Amino acid sequence: MNSWVLFYTTISRVVEMRYEVTPEDAAWMLSLSSMPEAVSITPLQGGWDNTIVLLRLANGDEVVLKAWSSNSVEEVKRVISRHVHLHAYEIPTTVPISLDSGSLFAEKEEVAWTLLPYVSGGMLGKDCGSLRSLGEVMAKMHGIPCSEFFPEDYRMGFKLFEKVLEISKEKGIEDPFLDLLEKENSALLNAYPTRMPMGVLHGDLFPDNVLGKDGVVSAILDLEEAWIGPMIFDLMMAFVGFGWEEGKPQSNRWKSLVEGYQTVRVISEEELSELQLMHRYATLAIACWRFWKHNISVPDENLSLRHLEMVDRMGVDIDFKGYI
Repeated sequence: MNSWVLFYTTISRVVEMRYEVTPEDAAWMLSLSSMPEAVSITPLQGGWDNTIVLLRLANGDEVVLKAWSSNSVEEVKRVISRHVHLHAYEIPTTVPISLDSGSLFAEKEEVAWTLLPYVSGGMLGKDCGSLRSLGEVMAKMHGIPCSEFFPEDYRMGFKLFEKVLEISKEKGIEDPFLDLLEKENSALLNAYPTRMPMGVLHGDLFPDNVLGKDGVVSAILDLEEAWIGPMIFDLMMAFVGFGWEEGKPQSNRWKSLVEGYQTVRVISEEELSELQLMHRYATLAIACWRFWKHNISVPDENLSLRHLEMVDRMGVDIDFKGYI
């Protein structure tokens, strides 16, 4: 079978591809980097918006092609700069491969494209060793210098809450979650601490955003939600992403995250007093994003109740401080 036929046959099997990556797209992008042609393409897990695929090249090498169809070109520039910033301070991440022009991305039809090194190993596990590694890497990231490329507002936080409430009112959307969101938004705003240790945060530390192998973090991915905020928030978001199993919080995972984190940076007393609040904020942020994504932005009946997983968690009391 011709390599391009194989290439196209593989991609045609991708279910619900967010943005179709054609053989011509791949050939165009590879030509900008003087790389050999691709002989196959495989969709990769990760994210809900942009398309990422694995290209196997004629010389046996593998690279990742990403089409940033859900981000403006200017936003992609900022996100790439964030990855470069982390890499400069030895935080494991993926920086786009430089093209022949010296640029880290190419633009076609108002969509930014990048070629990224392929990191083997898959998503980071949820075992204790992996979570200790994640805690350590997270603490190191929190300690690097801030940069102009990181905003001071959390894109999935209070601004999104207000946006969802406003749009829902305009469109006449009624749902019990909106009542909860309005109530929790007000309560969190009133209780939100104004003076906390701040640092560079990832903002969305879920398994599909962290690569790992043999219990060690290989790369932190997808910095679209990264921001400058309270360091303890990121730790709580990581627990939201990694710390639950079948609707129940796993105390050993929390303990492992904290153990790894505190090998680099000790959590202060003022931060300890806000663990519950920050966990609630992080949980609501994910619930709100899911409701917005699957009920407003891109309605999908099959995913329309996905936010309820997080809503259910908000009714569970957890003694975070007791495990530190």
